[in-house]
Amino acid sequence: MIEVLKNKGNELSFIIRGINSNFANTIRRFSFEIPVLAVDTVEISKNDSVLYDEILAHRIGLISLKTDKTFTLPEKCTCKGKGCAKCTANLTLKITGPGMIKADELKSKTIKIIYPETPLVLLQENQELELIAEARLGKSIQHAKYSSGLMWFRAYPKIEISKDCDSCKECARVCPKNVYSTDGKISVKNMINCDLCNACVEACSRKGKNAIKISGSEEDFIFEIEGWGQLAPKEIFIISLEVLKESLKELDKEINKL
Repeated sequence: MIEVLKNKGNELSFIIRGINSNFANTIRRFSFEIPVLAVDTVEISKNDSVLYDEILAHRIGLISLKTDKTFTLPEKCTCKGKGCAKCTANLTLKITGPGMIKADELKSKTIKIIYPETPLVLLQENQELELIAEARLGKSIQHAKYSSGLMWFRAYPKIEISKDCDSCKECARVCPKNVYSTDGKISVKNMINCDLCNACVEACSRKGKNAIKISGSEEDFIFEIEGWGQLAPKEIFIISLEVLKESLKELDKEINKL
């Protein structure tokens, strides 16, 4: 069962119930297998800026890109990765200073720059920059520039307050996540905020008591996804599951060959 906690912009958080940590981590790891478009090679014909060609190319490679066109992974393309219209898109840049050169100076008929204000390099008077960049699909397991975003998870917290609690409120004062309510007796008001830091348990122990017990669930997990703009967080989660499903099919085929 999935319970959505937050779904706004490029951020998504939800609870998955009834799985184990191994499966949760498998979902997370398969987000690295999502094909994402990024600049793969840069051919610089003129660079009068203060940056070395390699540093400039590295910056361009990390620009987040988006397209409505369907591309093929280079290794699965009929050109066998040599580069063609099915798997490769070109971006060009030709400009003369002065001024801060930003990502939106890269021009392409099929590629959109997600964050056009990303600074690349500062050009002085009469300094020139001219290059051609090639964008291809790739996976973040190969390089971070192909990352679609971040996905992480944590165990759903369990908090128990025993009858020994004398409501000294020290646990609430030290809690960095505002988990407890101090209206009258100590109670839990924001269970979902707890990150299992155990600061409250330690505070209770210093008072000579063991009134609070905190543990993480072994079958319920809180997932957080933050996208970079190429895909919506919901798409990142769904595609991760789809890629996992396809990988299991491939594994099944290989096992049947034995």
